[in-house]
Amino acid sequence: MRLKTRERDGILILEVKGKVMGGPEATVFQDTIKEALGKKYKKFIFDLGGVDWMNSSGLGILIGGLTTIKNANSELRLANVTEKIKSLFMITKLVTIFDSYETIEDALQNY
Repeated sequence: MRLKTRERDGILILEVKGKVMGGPEATVFQDTIKEALGKKYKKFIFDLGGVDWMNSSGLGILIGGLTTIKNANSELRLANVTEKIKSLFMITKLVTIFDSYETIEDALQNY
């Protein structure tokens, strides 16, 4: 998994690319979120358009990120979720806990 962050209109966009499989990358992911919260970001978008594969540990990474963000009274949107990942969200019923948008623009407009 590779992460890249950028800001737009005071919202932190976290681009996630590659395989999201857990392990040491889970710590990097959480550290990135905690650092952003420390910089007073309150709104996040996870751009999942570059995610090739995600296993149950990868889902755990996303849930952990959502929990950290919500516990900080902040908000999260997902954008560019691929069909493969959408079907994973449907099977696991996680579609009901994540706010998901087709594009980053859609996610930005819904803040």
